[in-house]
Parts: sequence; C-alpha cells; structure tokens
Amino acid sequence: MSSSIPASFAPRKILLIKLRHHGDMLLTTPVIEALRQRYPQAAVDVLLYKETLPMLQAHPHIRQLRFIDRKWKNEGTLAHLRHEAALLKAIRQESYDLVINLADQWRSAIITALSGAPVRIGFAYNKRRNAFWQRAHTHLVSTSNHSQLHTVEQNLAALQPLNIPFSGFPAAMHYSESDWSHTQTVLAQSKVTRPYIVIQPTSRWIFKCWEDDKVAGLIAALASEQIDIVLTAAPDKKELAMIDHILSLCPGKAISLAGKLSLPQLASLIDHARLFIGVDSAPMHMAAALDTPCIALFGPTKLKQWRPWGDNNQVIWAGDYAPLPSPDSINTRTETRYLSAIPLDDVVKAARNYLDE
Repeated sequence: MSSSIPASFAPRKILLIKLRHHGDMLLTTPVIEALRQRYPQAAVDVLLYKETLPMLQAHPHIRQLRFIDRKWKNEGTLAHLRHEAALLKAIRQESYDLVINLADQWRSAIITALSGAPVRIGFAYNKRRNAFWQRAHTHLVSTSNHSQLHTVEQNLAALQPLNIPFSGFPAAMHYSESDWSHTQTVLAQSKVTRPYIVIQPTSRWIFKCWEDDKVAGLIAALASEQIDIVLTAAPDKKELAMIDHILSLCPGKAISLAGKLSLPQLASLIDHARLFIGVDSAPMHMAAALDTPCIALFGPTKLKQWRPWGDNNQVIWAGDYAPLPSPDSINTRTETRYLSAIPLDDVVKAARNYLDE
C-alpha cells in the first residue's frame, strides 16, 4: 500500500501524535531529536493528552503542543464535538507535510486521515487490520518485532519509511530556569543544604512498589552528615499516605517534597541530584533522560520495553530473586507488591557504589 518516500522529501511542518501517559511522552523525545537532525528546517508539533503537557512543554525543538483534553467528554456531547472539530480544523489549516501517528487509538487514525498531510505514517497493528486504518495512513510500519524492542526503539521504527535509523538518539527532559529557581527555593525552605539523593518509592500502581519498611531501611542506611535524602511522589492521596508511612518508619532521616513540585520542577530536582532511586515510573524515565545516576527497581513489567533509556543507570529486577507473573496477566488494581523479592542490602550496595564514584 505504501510507495517509498523519495530522499528529496523535505517537510516544512511535521505533526507527531502520541496519546499515552507521562512516561510514554518522554520516550517520544528521541523521535523529535531524530526528526530535527534529519529535517533541521522543519517545524515539529506534537499532539498529546492535556495532562501530559508538562513532559514536553519546555522542549526547545517543539514549535507547538496541541492537546486533547480527556475532560471534554464531561462537558456534554455538543461541547465535546465542538472541541474535536476545532482541533481538526486547526490541524487541517496548518497544512502539515508529514504526520507520524505513534498511537494505536481510532481517534489518532481519524485525525491522521483528516489532516490533509500528503505523507502519513503509522503502525500496522494486528488489532487494526482493516481498510480504514490502512487508508488513514500512506505508510504502515510492521510491529512484528516490537516485543524485542525498547519503547524508544518502537517509536523510532516509525521513521523507517524516511530512512532514519532507529538507534543513537537520546531521550530528553527539559525544564526552564524558573523551574530550577523555584525548586531551589523549596529545597532551602525544606532545609536541604547538602548534596542530595532523590528517592521516588511511589507509583499510581501498588504492584510496582517496594515495601515501605525496605524504603525506610534504605533511607536509614544512606542518610549521613554528607548527604540529604529527598522523597518525592505525585500529589495523590495514596502516594502521599505511603510517603508519610515511610517517614514514620525512619523519623528525621529524610525530607519530603512529595506533591510539592510540578513535573518540570521535579526534573530540575532530579537533574541536580547525586543519585535517583525509584520504581518503574515517569520520574525514573526523567532521571535516565537527564543522565542522573539512576537505580530502577522493577517487578512484573516488560523490562525490555520499559527499562531506563540511557547508559547511566542500573536495573534491579525482582525476577532475579523470585518467580514473577507474566506482565500481561497482572491485575493493575492488585495490592500485591511484587518487588518484595528485592533484598534491601542489594539496593544499598548499588547506591553506595554510585555514591563512592
């Protein structure tokens, strides 16, 4: 269905579509870098969910962020349709030369199809084998090897029709000077005056978390007169309660900034840290993208696809210590903490190895 794209193709305006979570958006940044290097004259826009805007809002190589607000549907059918129509109109008026659809939702295919772009690239998902999905895109890239690829490599694979390699491009997390200025003020108010470690023990999903007492044990083992321990978390009631419980198990050993920073401010905090220790979460991907030394604790997640992308990190996987269920079989609402097999001593040792460098 797809003819080859000539080497002379030189798009002036490119729209990248990805409708997923915060960490997923960060892992699209290698695609943005690859497009910038291949088409330095092109303006790159991104369409994403509104709540994930902070992940890309400071990126210097994105001209414009267009968004879909998932709360539109709460405004009633007519208002929702108006929002969708206005978005489509704005995209058509932009006259994009190239649309790259990294998403698998029907909505993304409809937007791609109606964009008017002469070149429209998407993935040939098995679950989307039908005439409409094919017609929505001028070029479809196979997903047959996705299970062997990291998410970054999967995203970069969409660039194959453009003859852009899918390796060698780093992820990037950007923040503004005002983000770091605000974070420094918060650190000073919280009496963080020394070099510090950031520990993010929380996730929206409990099954990705280590036990609270082990996190407290890690804090107690690493706390010293030379270094401060800073705990972070999302401003979610369950996550904040977990932080409070951890602090109660190691009183006076750590300082909590949980829920006090925006995602770009959190990025600035992580960027200036000696070390980041966390579970499979967006902040872990931020640490890897910022090249902050990173220890990532993993359980029954697809490790090949979601490990930290970069060189300055170490993964400690619960599956090396005990059998784990298949990631596809997990009930995401379970209260089971599959990371419990990870021994405290091994995480302490890994942290000290980084801190002694």
